[in-house]
Amino acid sequence: MNERKLVDIYKKLYTAFGPQHWWPGETPFEVAVGAILTQNTNWGNVEKAINNLKKGKALNAKTIYEMPSNKLASLIRPAGYFNIKAKRLKAFINFLMNDCYGSMQRLKKEDIYSLRSKLLSVNGIGPETADSILLYALDKPLFVIDAYTKRVLSRHKILDHDEPYDKFQELFHSALKKDLQLFNEYHALFVRVGKMFCKTKPICEKCPLNSL
Repeated sequence: MNERKLVDIYKKLYTAFGPQHWWPGETPFEVAVGAILTQNTNWGNVEKAINNLKKGKALNAKTIYEMPSNKLASLIRPAGYFNIKAKRLKAFINFLMNDCYGSMQRLKKEDIYSLRSKLLSVNGIGPETADSILLYALDKPLFVIDAYTKRVLSRHKILDHDEPYDKFQELFHSALKKDLQLFNEYHALFVRVGKMFCKTKPICEKCPLNSL
């Protein structure tokens, strides 16, 4: 039953919006940095922070690793909570430097679940950020669950909003084939419908999922 519902939702969203080309980023490292910076802010602010890093020739592991935290915080200021995010970014970079000599390609070679466990042990990286890095930066087929996904599924009576992250993720992993492109596109479509229609005050009558 859930499998059919999830496939129906995907088809309707894809028909309505088409491919989303998400996650924006020129390199896996940039995508990973974006995943950390996007916590509690919108993407426009993250883009400004990433552009600051690019202008300062600082969008690489070695430079951030050697950079004082206060300088990093000033560069990523547009992303908000910049002191906290500088610490989190530093924690990720320390892990990357110590575990993989700063190389995302080396990181990518690791087993998906041991890699997830390592990412979750990094200060400031929770399941959504870890899975965003795994899916979008490292091409690992894990479904990313965010606030939009929970909102859409709970409003369609598929799963209660307060169920844990892992239960939402397992719903997708058990109902759909573990396909990198599908997981990538589907998550991005949830973000799109959440921003446009499935808001705190939903606009149901115009939503592509209204017929469901």
